[in-house]
Amino acid sequence: MSHRQNDMITWGMMLRKVPAIVRALPRVVRGMRAANVTDPRQPCGLGWHFEQATLRNPDGAALLYADRVISYRDANQQANRIAHYLHDQGVRKGDVVALLIENRPELLLNVLAVAKLGGVCAMLNTSQTQGTLVHSLTLVNPVAIVVGAELLSAYAAVRDQVQIPPQRTWYVAEPPDSAIPEGYIDLMAASAGHPVDNLAICAQISYNDPCFYIYTSGTTGLPKAGIMKHGRWTKTAVSFGRIALDMSPQDVLYCTLPLYHGTGLCVCWGSAIIGASGFAIRRKFSASQFWEDARRFNATTLGYVGELCRYLLDQPPSDQDRDNRVTKMVGNGLRPGVWGQFKQRYEVEHICELYAASDGNIGFTNVLNFDNTIGFCLQHWALVDYAPDTGEPLRGSDGFMHKVSTGGQGLLLAKIDEKSPFDGYTDPEKNRKVVISDVFEKGDRYFNTGDLVRSIGFGHAQFVDRLGDTYRWKGENVSTTEVENVLLQHPQIAEVVAYGVEIANTNGRAGMVAITPSESLAALDMRELLQFAHGQLPHYAVPLFLRIKVKMETTGTFKYQKMKLKEEAFDPALAGNDPVYAWLPGSQSYVPVTGQLLAQIQGGHFRY
Repeated sequence: MSHRQNDMITWGMMLRKVPAIVRALPRVVRGMRAANVTDPRQPCGLGWHFEQATLRNPDGAALLYADRVISYRDANQQANRIAHYLHDQGVRKGDVVALLIENRPELLLNVLAVAKLGGVCAMLNTSQTQGTLVHSLTLVNPVAIVVGAELLSAYAAVRDQVQIPPQRTWYVAEPPDSAIPEGYIDLMAASAGHPVDNLAICAQISYNDPCFYIYTSGTTGLPKAGIMKHGRWTKTAVSFGRIALDMSPQDVLYCTLPLYHGTGLCVCWGSAIIGASGFAIRRKFSASQFWEDARRFNATTLGYVGELCRYLLDQPPSDQDRDNRVTKMVGNGLRPGVWGQFKQRYEVEHICELYAASDGNIGFTNVLNFDNTIGFCLQHWALVDYAPDTGEPLRGSDGFMHKVSTGGQGLLLAKIDEKSPFDGYTDPEKNRKVVISDVFEKGDRYFNTGDLVRSIGFGHAQFVDRLGDTYRWKGENVSTTEVENVLLQHPQIAEVVAYGVEIANTNGRAGMVAITPSESLAALDMRELLQFAHGQLPHYAVPLFLRIKVKMETTGTFKYQKMKLKEEAFDPALAGNDPVYAWLPGSQSYVPVTGQLLAQIQGGHFRY
């Protein structure tokens, strides 16, 4: 986001919100009580809340997908059957079950079943393959896996490298294809005859029990598994479902985001469950079908990431743009340039922008419906000065960090205390890297989000950029180290530096790499290099731009000069004698960037 002084929140703006705040207060107070579960005897979490929604709205739609509508009663019973079956197969509280299924009802029914047992769902990223998939599985030591027909080949390729017993390797067919591959057990068929009643153990799950592992990109280049506990799920789902969005059985939330991410799984589905509302999903986002789906499902609420909104605005305007029931939306990454346009074109009243890291301990929410803000946060947070080249926080001569003044921007730190515990990662070394002590006084502890944020008054903030070794593209976090490690395996590449660069009017940062060839530029086959990257990396992590350097410049401590590379980006006029290449959408090879091509890229000639 650019520096936008006019986004500062004034007293006048706050006063205009008073009537809305007064109306919402009783709901907010009730919601905050329900969100903060601290008594271990208090039942909470995904399974228990789904059972409450079933009691409240048994015949209402729980899941909508294509032409299928599954009521709360049916969804709850199907999940119970699976849970009873898994229990018979020896799956117990605390056991990890890996799930590798794309967005469809069967994924959510299995998540629900495992959660009701007190098991932990490892939510595998469906675009992972090969070594990354093996790493994600090995990291969490699952006792079982459930694989969807659509991802069978990805799992089959690594099956002999992960130690999951065949009798606990379950398969979910894709109707109408009911042929079960050899060596797999059909989960839906095997569980069909089991009891449909709720499991007693579900009411004994406490706020401190883990619910999911959600993967985030690690700075070592391989995914980290962040732990999401039932208490945190409850806090997230209630905060959005009740306090921010006021969901009810009359609502339907339409979500095309991947359900292995926290925004889709916890914020969007959680909000629907808290409201006993419908949750409509689609396998993959489609800009051309989006509003047609929203009309068909009668959606009142949308789940979004910034890119999704931009793709929708790129669609040709239609007379039907305002023919929808959508009044509110929840998500993250919406840029100021798109925000106002989107509200106006589709007549959306409330954009509930949020900021949260599934692996962190802090969340901001735009409850008061201001424009261009991630909202406010009731936890303790601070913005501090940082070193631009490394993104590391700076300490003053007194040994402590210094807060940035209102209107300024700084590195966001979140205090770790009883109210905001840090659940952390499966790997203790990863935890040590992101927890800072003695920040403002001796003994305090803060989570380093690695994000640059601006304060805009009245406790509200604006997201500016990611610092450090990850950048965000296509709604996914990309680890620069992962990209570097993969490309270094190419025989013609000696050195690699990966970083994110901005393309005008797109969200996030596109991947770019500076590479030093091991022989010569002539020996690099650009078509083959692109194929290599596609074979080894998820599609969103494949670099869009290359810069060929005869020699990499490093700092005195031998760190690559990423800041300079980022600033020069893919402009051939700034790259000196270094040739710059681009992979254009739909093409099969990297091509040289000329001044004319640069103007076309920045002028929106290509659809990124």
